[in-house]
Amino acid sequence: MSDFQDKVVVVTGAGGGLGRCHALAFAERGAKVVVNDLGGSVDGSGSGGAAEAVVDEIRAMGGTAIANGDSVADKTGAQKIIQDAVDAYGTVHILVNNAGILRDKTFKKMTLEDFDMVMQVHMNGSAYVTHAAWPLMYEQRYGRIVLTSSGSGIYGNFGQSNYGAAKMAMLGFMNVLALEGASHNVRINCLAPGAATRMTATVPGRSADVGDPDPERHPKLVSPAVLFMCQEEAPSGVVINAAGGNFSRAQVFVNEGVSLGIDADYESLAEAGERLLDMGGAKPRERRARPSRSS
Repeated sequence: MSDFQDKVVVVTGAGGGLGRCHALAFAERGAKVVVNDLGGSVDGSGSGGAAEAVVDEIRAMGGTAIANGDSVADKTGAQKIIQDAVDAYGTVHILVNNAGILRDKTFKKMTLEDFDMVMQVHMNGSAYVTHAAWPLMYEQRYGRIVLTSSGSGIYGNFGQSNYGAAKMAMLGFMNVLALEGASHNVRINCLAPGAATRMTATVPGRSADVGDPDPERHPKLVSPAVLFMCQEEAPSGVVINAAGGNFSRAQVFVNEGVSLGIDADYESLAEAGERLLDMGGAKPRERRARPSRSS
């Protein structure tokens, strides 16, 4: 019996690329899937029937799915995504926040409208849909949530200040919710994927991603990491890099640092600069324990 048999799974931005592969992978293992997609272009404009096409694929292989065309970036739309799942299947067990857009430019040339829009869809959109699902998961004492981060946020990528900022914000969001959900078996993790998709084809130098993706960069090779982070024995609060069938964990490390005491000043810190920046012997930074007071 699959870990996902009869689980209700919501995947946002699942009309193509990574989200489609995630949705299909869950459906193949017996999950009931809500396929959300606005159906627009990679910059967030327009609309279409992408979600319905993926639902047709799932049903053709004997799976169970419904489509939803609401925007994650709209508070009412985000609530409706979850409500559609509840109306159709009674609850939500798993939420994969995958929806996103790109509006790449160097920061010097970027408009603040483009900065705001990318933040709105990626970060706020993930928060809106998660906020709608959170009470259900908390009450039933079961939930698995995936946020989609990116190497562009964790490590940086030229021309993607808006996207990188939104994707790094996912880690802070995850770190807090991992603490808040621990007592009620709600686990949340971040995916940092690498794959050839319609979206990556718009990144300078990636035009080859249009059409059939390189088999070694196929988005289906990322989906195992998503299912791993949503299984019964899922971890919580971890970042998994996934690309081309290769998987690894990313984590924040902190070095021993320097202690200058109450006499600390710029000159003494500058003198200790090499020790301050030395990462030899650095250790993982642990999360703070949950406060004893109820919240």
